[in-house]
Amino acid sequence: MKTKFTDFFALNRSMASMLILVILVGIGQYMGDKFLPLYLMAVGGSAITIGILGGMQNLLGAIYGFPGGYLSDKIGYKKSLIFFTIMSIFGYLLVIIFPTWLFVLIGAIFFIAWSAIAMPAIMSLISEAVPKNKRVMGVSMHSLFRRVPMALGPLAGGILIAIYGITNGVRISFIIAIGFAIVAIFFFNAFLKEEGKKEEPVKMRSMMKNLIDKKMRTLLISDIFVRFCEQIPYAFVVVWVVEKNGLSAFQFGILTTIEMVTAMIIYVPVAYLADKHTKKPFVVITFAFFTLFPLVLLFSRNFELLVIAFIIRGLKEFGEPTRKSLIMDFAPKGQKAGTFGAYYLVRDGIVSIAALSGAFLWIASPADNFMTAFAFGLLGTVIFWIFGRSSEKNQIIS
Repeated sequence: MKTKFTDFFALNRSMASMLILVILVGIGQYMGDKFLPLYLMAVGGSAITIGILGGMQNLLGAIYGFPGGYLSDKIGYKKSLIFFTIMSIFGYLLVIIFPTWLFVLIGAIFFIAWSAIAMPAIMSLISEAVPKNKRVMGVSMHSLFRRVPMALGPLAGGILIAIYGITNGVRISFIIAIGFAIVAIFFFNAFLKEEGKKEEPVKMRSMMKNLIDKKMRTLLISDIFVRFCEQIPYAFVVVWVVEKNGLSAFQFGILTTIEMVTAMIIYVPVAYLADKHTKKPFVVITFAFFTLFPLVLLFSRNFELLVIAFIIRGLKEFGEPTRKSLIMDFAPKGQKAGTFGAYYLVRDGIVSIAALSGAFLWIASPADNFMTAFAFGLLGTVIFWIFGRSSEKNQIIS
């Protein structure tokens, strides 16, 4: 039943079904995969296998969006999301049945990047399920609810490991994950509204061609520079906090919690404003927060100043749902998932270079790392500020 509450938060049967799927699959995933490095060591793996696992996660996160988007536009987001969830179940089964490091790596191919492969289909679902003047709120609801399993999953997995040990605890967590995934599939299939028929065949060439559009191209180029700003210092933030400034791991955990809470607080009010007004300013502001973080971090040498830095890091989510919504606005109808996947393939494929370059900059000095990141962020922000476009004035009909 439609009410002012559900209308404000862009909630309907399709959105609710998707959010339940994200929570159930996410809790199952984060219960086990956060502890996979420990499990790898327990079943005979080495530091190299852990490195391979980390590399796989980054690589699959970059490339899975493209086939995920193509399949969603080809067969529909409903069938695609069910298929991706079945893929995860298959990966969990491999880890449960064959407790060796090799099958952990093989199984991880099927479940470690569920969010990446499912994201284009989810964005396509939101684009169709909610009116255009509520699209940012719809994306924000997804961003907000997907953080629930990020918080609860590792906590539940840690409890299982504390009770049953690493090997049995992780395997039990994956058994529970399979149960959650099956329930999610049943609920999603039963309650998600059916999609309309595809009007024309989907072509991979069109998915990439859509990125050449001037509005999309400017957003993509700006986003790439801003993500360089994020990824250059990304792996070294914990090193800066704990080793360079002498804080404890627990204090770093508190800072991370502050970042997450900040992001969650701003999602709804910013989405409301972005849906009411033009979207470009919100994207510019979020790019500015990305840019400020490494600069502020460089001068944060105690816990109090680091709290401010991590609040700024949380504020980088200020316009992230708006940016995703803008991609969907720029993408042609019937090709939204595919265009979204192509966008992330290009962006994350290029930005993966940043993590490696960040290591060399850190060896030179932390200041070189942080200031280079700041320079890239400033460049990306200015490009979008000057040349970036917003979508047309928000309308009820998408």
